[in-house]
Amino acid sequence: MKAETTMQRTNFVPKTLPSALKQDLQELCHQARGNILKMTSLAASGHPGGSMSSLEIFALLWSQANVDPANPLMKGRDRIVVSHGHTSPGVYSVLGALNFFDIHQALVSFRLAGSDFEGHIERHLPGIELTSGNLGQGLSAAIGMGIADKSNGVTNHLWVVAGDGENQKGQISEARRFASKYMMNNLTYIIDLNHLQISGDTVDIMPVNLRAEFEASNWEVVSVDGHDLSALYQVMRPEGQNRPRLILASTVMGKGVSFMENRAGFHGRALKKDELKQALIELGVEDNMKILARERKNYLQSEKQSFREEPVYNLLNTGEAITYGTDQTEDNRSAWGRALVSLADANPDNLPLVFDCDLSGSVKTAGFAKKYPGHFFQTGIMEHHTATMAGSSSLADKVAFWSDFGVFAADETFNQHRLNDINHTNLKVVATHCGLDVGPDGKTHHCIKYVGLMRALPNYRTIVPADPNQTDRAVRFAASNPGNYFIAMGRSKLQVITKEDGTPFFDRNYEFVYGAADHFRNGTDVAILAMGPTCTNAVQASELLKTAGISAAVLGVSCPTEMSEKTIDNLMKFKHIFTVEDHDTQTGLGAGIALVLSERGGTPPLTRIGVTHYGASGDAEDLYTLQGLQPEQIVESVIQKLT
Repeated sequence: MKAETTMQRTNFVPKTLPSALKQDLQELCHQARGNILKMTSLAASGHPGGSMSSLEIFALLWSQANVDPANPLMKGRDRIVVSHGHTSPGVYSVLGALNFFDIHQALVSFRLAGSDFEGHIERHLPGIELTSGNLGQGLSAAIGMGIADKSNGVTNHLWVVAGDGENQKGQISEARRFASKYMMNNLTYIIDLNHLQISGDTVDIMPVNLRAEFEASNWEVVSVDGHDLSALYQVMRPEGQNRPRLILASTVMGKGVSFMENRAGFHGRALKKDELKQALIELGVEDNMKILARERKNYLQSEKQSFREEPVYNLLNTGEAITYGTDQTEDNRSAWGRALVSLADANPDNLPLVFDCDLSGSVKTAGFAKKYPGHFFQTGIMEHHTATMAGSSSLADKVAFWSDFGVFAADETFNQHRLNDINHTNLKVVATHCGLDVGPDGKTHHCIKYVGLMRALPNYRTIVPADPNQTDRAVRFAASNPGNYFIAMGRSKLQVITKEDGTPFFDRNYEFVYGAADHFRNGTDVAILAMGPTCTNAVQASELLKTAGISAAVLGVSCPTEMSEKTIDNLMKFKHIFTVEDHDTQTGLGAGIALVLSERGGTPPLTRIGVTHYGASGDAEDLYTLQGLQPEQIVESVIQKLT
């Protein structure tokens, strides 16, 4: 059960910290230091040093900011993001003391398999906004939440706590520039300046002049003793803040235990038994370790509370689909841009947020930017910050789109997508300029690994539409369905795919179903499975094969990481299966089909046609020829395998 507390919550309104409240906070920190050491010692792992140096910051934030332990998800709350998530023992100790949950559970189950209290903080726990610990992303995440809150008419404050070592990360430089550009005067970034990281002193490992760097980005910068509750309280007060504020809070690693203080070794090492006994005596905290150890041993068999719940997402109405005629050639990216504006028009009271990295003309978000400038955010060439920010904005009750070239939207930002994936965000990534179809930009810009990358993220769904009509439907589907989507498309204009009667295959009656394959042509001898822009080539190849007496079925696979059982069942009747893709055959559609077929056993043989080596710089059609992707070359591959 939660313990009752009578601690006063001020929302930082009084100009000075009330003396009675200061005494309460001092006692909270005193007990929390003992809990940090017990927690990490029971687990025989963890990060006690930084947890103890950040403790006064944590105590002030969760006790005085506009958050409510009885209603941790209340609308309009302040956002508290801890970027250095390895300080979880400190976070759990403070939140437990303030009745967000039962501190006893955290003590006995910290870092134990099956426990909610993991080694790095988890957002399913009351009071925690972001699962973090993958350093350098917390500031970006808080900014994203703040953008979404402001868009929803919420007036609140954004608090971010980070370690000084992690500020060697480049993404933080991107985030601070963005916050300055958009004059985020409700943002306070607090750095636990204990001057130590795993390998020693931060000055020796990688010096960073934090004051100069943030002041150069037009931030207000103040310094304070991070263990002086009264001084810390005063600099944290938002009153009169007119730009983003950095608080450099000078602290002591392992604060409160003499032999731990200013020792880098205690950054990530639990105390040994004799050290713990000495530390608890020094702190004057009860030593009940034998009881806690016994309870921990039986924890997995005991009844325990779980805070894990299914996330609730904001979604958009699909609006009215746009259908392109067979007399039109259009690129998928333009169809995406029109679909985006159409979606916004259909959701005037629930406009999405759209993020761009200096490519709005190429990725076709310029139309949305012109019509809805207040919901469009230009971040410049800062993909890492943007990926995290866009993802986190979707955690604050908004639908978020981020559009970029494939090499930036997938390859460069995989780490950021991984954190989004862990946090179950609701981000819709639209990646243009994928595959060899990028053409003359050459191999550095040919995004040919995105299916494999996204397949590695269990909470991302990948869609590769075949033509402008399917692109329109796929974008609307992603916007109206929960979770992360990665929609990939090329650069060139495409023919509208038709039925055998010459009408658009993806007509007004077509409904996008995730995981379903599209049967463009019927056949009995071989099956050609194509993805994205190569669908047109596959259809043309089937017509040529018909004249050679070979009946080829053509299936468009728009969801290469998740195919229906019905589709796989249908493949078993063919003599041979071919996959065709403007993508690396080792990680794309062909690889996925090979895996599925191998699990079935006794399947038809498979031939993978696609990108087998880095492409050159040249016209996309010529690059397709070099990799054997033209219709005539597909035909040649089929005939060769059948004879």
